[in-house]
Amino acid sequence: MPTTTISKIKTKHNNLYLRVAQGHFATNHSHSNYYIDVAAQKSRLSEAKAVARELCSGYNYSTKIVDTILCLDGTEVIGTCLANELTKNEFMNINAHQTIYIVTPETTSGSQLLFRDNIVPMIQGKHVLVLAVSVATGYTAKAAIEAVKYYGGEVVGVASIFSTAEECGGYPVTSVFNPNDLPGYFTCPSNECPLCKEGKKIDALMNCHGFSKL
Repeated sequence: MPTTTISKIKTKHNNLYLRVAQGHFATNHSHSNYYIDVAAQKSRLSEAKAVARELCSGYNYSTKIVDTILCLDGTEVIGTCLANELTKNEFMNINAHQTIYIVTPETTSGSQLLFRDNIVPMIQGKHVLVLAVSVATGYTAKAAIEAVKYYGGEVVGVASIFSTAEECGGYPVTSVFNPNDLPGYFTCPSNECPLCKEGKKIDALMNCHGFSKL
């Protein structure tokens, strides 16, 4: 399939589709045979709400309080919708203050996550849910977990649109989609990539913003 062609795959979730391209894709940390396009879930309100409802269902009977949602990879719209779901009166896990902070970190040139002094009070002493686009290698989510701990927050879990793991950094991962939704899906370190071993060139570089053909 050409890397410019995005296919829409219907899933069991209402109002949610997986938009993917197949090929040989590379990130800074891994190679994969799928590019998962989550632009609509991150930007379109109806899909962001649908993602939030699915993620919220994983916390229906949780006793954990969420004070802050740390949004990675441009997931602020989903984070806002998730905060709305988590503070509804009928929800079992009522936030202690009936409000939730939505924050995003800065990234230094050394790829470390940074919170400015005026944002630190929204992390320090707070129960923080990390929200990511995907948890595959777990590199970004783990960096966020370490940052929350460094600034004195308590991580309560990780939520993502797509995940290949049920835990990350010792914390449970709740996701909408998983590899069962993508036939033959794989992600691995570059030195273990079967497509590289077959001599197939990389089609595109990808990150949370999209992909660029080579």
